[in-house]
Amino acid sequence: MKKVNGHEIIQLFEQFSPRAYAMEGDKVGLQIGSLNKPVENVMIALDVLEEVVDEAIEKNAGLIIAHHPPIFRPLKKITEETPAGRMMIKLIKHDIAVYAAHTNLDVAKGGVNDLLASALGLRNTEVLVPTYEDKLFKLVVFVPDEDAEKVRKAIGDAGAGSIGNYSHCSFSGNGKGCFLPGGEAAPHIGEPGKFEEVGETRIETIFPKSKQRRVIQAMLKAHPYEEVAYDLYPLENRGEELGLGRVGLIDEMNLKDFAEHIKKVLDVKAVRVTGDLNAKIKKVAVLGGDGNKYFMQAKFHGADVYVTGDLYYHTAHDAMMAGLNIIDPGHNIEKVMKAGVSRIMANMSHEKGYDVKYFPSEVHTDPFTFI
Repeated sequence: MKKVNGHEIIQLFEQFSPRAYAMEGDKVGLQIGSLNKPVENVMIALDVLEEVVDEAIEKNAGLIIAHHPPIFRPLKKITEETPAGRMMIKLIKHDIAVYAAHTNLDVAKGGVNDLLASALGLRNTEVLVPTYEDKLFKLVVFVPDEDAEKVRKAIGDAGAGSIGNYSHCSFSGNGKGCFLPGGEAAPHIGEPGKFEEVGETRIETIFPKSKQRRVIQAMLKAHPYEEVAYDLYPLENRGEELGLGRVGLIDEMNLKDFAEHIKKVLDVKAVRVTGDLNAKIKKVAVLGGDGNKYFMQAKFHGADVYVTGDLYYHTAHDAMMAGLNIIDPGHNIEKVMKAGVSRIMANMSHEKGYDVKYFPSEVHTDPFTFI
């Protein structure tokens, strides 16, 4: 297993949840400390509070990946007189870096909203609020015939050529590559100063923008030439649409029973409900965090109920008048990301051969208590 530093861990994380997915102005990325150090233990947290930092210190975490940014508004001072100041000082003294993945983790496939949809048992899910299109590009690369299969496999393994339920899709054609190596060249085929004609394969495939760096790096690593000839073309074809929230189907039940189901699977003591408790529920929209401004998107999708947190009094009235049932289990249900992201990162790190441990924070950070 390979020992790794913080940069390598975050590069891996951003393959799963790229910063480009974040909403404009969101506070994502490294917020405290340095990634330029060896990291053996990574804690996944929903919130970064002083109690969470104490837990990270106790468990020897060198990095915290958090969903809610600890620095969301400007800090006027950092002193031990304030909880935020004490927390920052502890993080710096113990060399613990904090990386925030907020709305990009909401949008990402397998992120917060997919984890919530899975917990609720939703089927045939789709995006509730589209926010990002993963633009498509075409890669064309020329490679000696005998190395074509190796290059095709490398770029396919990196994510190129995925079309629907098919992977490693590409098109190949054969021809002749011509080149004259200069005096300082070290050609894989031929000699410096001697004109060469080589049987080459032209490989064409597509990839989403989010995987460009990985695909190009894999192609360059697998290619035998010291100077690789390749082209990139932006495509008009529609890329995958990503966004906030999810909409899906469940086995039909009434609103009251679905509310009880939510309490159980999301581990909450109580929920707020608007609508007829006997209403039949089949299609569900869910959005982690504060989803007040998106309730009409749930209505437009034909949802029978909208599950979200921090619902305002007047928004609930508006939803009722629109004929949309609401279940508010609170903002803290996003805690599903702690175990979910820990599992995803552990699997990705295992595939890369990284010697790093991920664990979810065990500190309960919901500020509300139901009495």
